[in-house]
Amino acid sequence: MSSDTNQASASYSAKDIQVLEGLDPVRKRPGMYIGSTGLAGLHHLIWEVVDNSVDEAMAGFATRINVTLLADGGCRVDDDGRGFPVDPYPSGPHKGKSAAEVVLTVLHAGGKFGGEGYKVSGGLHGVGVSVVNALSERLLLEVDKGGRRYQQEYAKGGKPQGKIADIGPTPARGRTSGSTVSFWPDPTVFVAEGTEFVTRTVLERLQTMAFLNRGLEIVCKDEREGKQQDVTFQYKGGIVDFVKHLNMSKEALFSKVAHYEDEDTEGGQTLDIAIQWNTGYYEGIHGYANGISTIEGGMHVEGFKTALTSVVNKYARTKNLLKEKDDNLLGEDIREGITAIVSVKLREPQFEGQTKAKLGNVPMRSFVQKATNERLAEWLEENPTEANKLVKKGLAAAQARVAAKNARNAIRRKTALAGAGMPDKLKDCSSGNPEESEIFIVEGDSAGGSALNARDPRTQALLPIRGKILNVERSRLDKMLKNNEIQALITAIGGGVGDEFDAAKARYHKVIILCDADVDGSHIRTLLLTFFFRQMRTMVEAGYVYIAQPPLFSTLVGKEKIYLKDEHAKNRFLEAHPNHKNDFNRLKGLGEMDWQELKPTTMDVSTRTLLQITVEEAALADEITSVLMGDDVDLRKQFITTNARDVRNLDF
Repeated sequence: MSSDTNQASASYSAKDIQVLEGLDPVRKRPGMYIGSTGLAGLHHLIWEVVDNSVDEAMAGFATRINVTLLADGGCRVDDDGRGFPVDPYPSGPHKGKSAAEVVLTVLHAGGKFGGEGYKVSGGLHGVGVSVVNALSERLLLEVDKGGRRYQQEYAKGGKPQGKIADIGPTPARGRTSGSTVSFWPDPTVFVAEGTEFVTRTVLERLQTMAFLNRGLEIVCKDEREGKQQDVTFQYKGGIVDFVKHLNMSKEALFSKVAHYEDEDTEGGQTLDIAIQWNTGYYEGIHGYANGISTIEGGMHVEGFKTALTSVVNKYARTKNLLKEKDDNLLGEDIREGITAIVSVKLREPQFEGQTKAKLGNVPMRSFVQKATNERLAEWLEENPTEANKLVKKGLAAAQARVAAKNARNAIRRKTALAGAGMPDKLKDCSSGNPEESEIFIVEGDSAGGSALNARDPRTQALLPIRGKILNVERSRLDKMLKNNEIQALITAIGGGVGDEFDAAKARYHKVIILCDADVDGSHIRTLLLTFFFRQMRTMVEAGYVYIAQPPLFSTLVGKEKIYLKDEHAKNRFLEAHPNHKNDFNRLKGLGEMDWQELKPTTMDVSTRTLLQITVEEAALADEITSVLMGDDVDLRKQFITTNARDVRNLDF
């Protein structure tokens, strides 16, 4: 350490304190506000603006929202709500500025904190449209209000380019009031994956919002070259249509959807719940609070599950479907094959959990539980044919649960007899600290000597997979546990499997899928991801699952070999080295790399690139898994055809 550095750290005084004004904190640490500067963070900008419009709809003032992906890379969101307030701010340091300018330039400014502007809102989950302004190279606000149109432009990270101006009467055609926010993301912020919006990501989110807000019309228009389309979402059935949509790729146990709503006027809470069972084996309960996906559940989901178990068991006893000597059905038996949307709205949502997506408001639990106890019991009585079918499915699930328990115990006995209990083919690491340990799940051929020689034996374990593992989407747990490859995965990773799985007990905090870049490799990768999502989901939610991304290109700069991840990286390299004359070699996959290439490109912590698998929207992940890995071939073809244009990371 140099003397200069020592001197700097020793003289710590007032002049060393930096105060970030206005939107500067967002520019300095964008990830704190939008999660990342990758594609997820980029799309978060759209959600923040759309959330404002949805709040207007939830308050009963807007009926239509338009989202346009502009040809020049920007995004425009407009609604027919009340319009941003444009009158001068009444007091404090922002006195005299228009209220719209305050909302767009001051963090945590908005109409959702005092309770007067909105009874409920989804916007509180984020930090508002000011963040969008901060992370855009340009933003244009247009407001129609009182027969006049107002306009204000911002640039270079949210700086006003003049005061808000009355530019004339509201156009004769179109809305009489409302707001339009057009913004162009700043490419200097979103350097990792660029500023190109993914059509499918936008459509999925907007469709979910339309489902959750019955009757609201949301139009998505893509004006970009080669991607032009115009899609309208509007659902008169609301979440009933949502449940039917999610079960489209599955075989419904019966056609009816149980649906009930309730309101607690004193507590400022409402609920909207829809339920349907399918013949599959997986539970799909999706919670939403003020339109925000609560991927980790929370009080509303807990209340629903508790009441569901109680109501179904009580019905089964009353109708003699469960005999006196029979044990009650467990919650997991009743929830096998369920698809449910539990949507609640409340005044001041409290979010907690690892992903800040778990509803913590305790009164919501008893509210949902009481409503479900009453309303679902009525539905079962009124629909005896459907009620009998779901009880019989629960009884079959209970039998399978006992069989799965026996299979689990057999695995445990087998591993106990084997001594250490780890699969023979596992090449474990020497570290016992899960936080620094990682396991590479490698396709048989890739595992050869290459990955073994390239790894760091202290922190990197290897588990070869021979051939394609079982497609768990089509198998019950008891059948799955008899599969040798799946047994090896469960034993090596630790933490259990299915409902018993505990990510905190996993032996590795990085589970990295390493497969060849061919058709078989892609299939194995998909089968593994299906297994992790269905049987070790909390591990995916904790961010422990990754896909190795070997580079696509290599080239020589002098005597040094340079590796480039993809076409984007290659183009950036050529921009930085315009006189580069050497050829680019396209790498053909892991199977053809020797360990000297595999180590720096794919396994060395300091130089490799990993793709982290995340689940932002559980309902969508559930639907896509069912479509791609289920039995409906036509739906799968339709999905692939529709989304081919948005494919990224094709070669992983």
